[in-house]
Amino acid sequence: MNAWRALLIAGLTFVLAVPCAAAELQLIAGGGIAGPLTEIASRYEKQTGHKVVIRYGTTPELVKMATGGPFDFAIVPVDVMKNDAARAAFVAGASPEVARVGLGVAVRAGAPKPDIGTPDALRRTLLSAKSIASIPESATGYLLARIYERLGITEAMKAKIKPQPGPAQIVQSVASGETELGVFLTNILTAPGIDLVGPFPPGIQSEVVYTAAVSAATKEAGNANAFIAFFRGPEAAAVIKSMGMTPN
Repeated sequence: MNAWRALLIAGLTFVLAVPCAAAELQLIAGGGIAGPLTEIASRYEKQTGHKVVIRYGTTPELVKMATGGPFDFAIVPVDVMKNDAARAAFVAGASPEVARVGLGVAVRAGAPKPDIGTPDALRRTLLSAKSIASIPESATGYLLARIYERLGITEAMKAKIKPQPGPAQIVQSVASGETELGVFLTNILTAPGIDLVGPFPPGIQSEVVYTAAVSAATKEAGNANAFIAFFRGPEAAAVIKSMGMTPN
């Protein structure tokens, strides 16, 4: 009996001594939140030993990722959740908002900064621009389309907008002088090579809101929820704020 007890204790000791296997978490996310998310994921990996593999995309691309799977969780613009097929790919229930950021205008570094201090001034600046770098097929693009409609410049903008595949290309296009203005999220428009003119004025400003949700098909729900909790914690909030976004 004593021998069996000794073997049992030895076995339990061995099990407890073996660390939990590190997980590889598949995350899909909006490109506009890449800056803080990449940094926060790196910190999470160092603290937990888990690996976070991130795939970034625009809203239409994220809808395809969500419905095509597999993935474990998402940090995406709320517009993704407005698609019924995409929403069905996530665990039912509330999806917490984790960050938000407003719209702004940027010019090539050193170039004169136009007036965008009022809705009328912004309208004049947009109409006078020869070209504008943006991403029409994105959560930001959808907000801008509504703003252009409010300003009565929808048709005029069609000839000026030079669509870009991602946020980095907006920066590159403006920095190189290929396009005169960059119109996108303010946190993206603070990159080297370009100058942020400023945010859209009150009365016309809108924000892209990012939300977190866990895949209904994931086998890593516990770890996915743990990452989301970390992302909503004080350490992550400081990173989000330092990179020009507002944590929720």
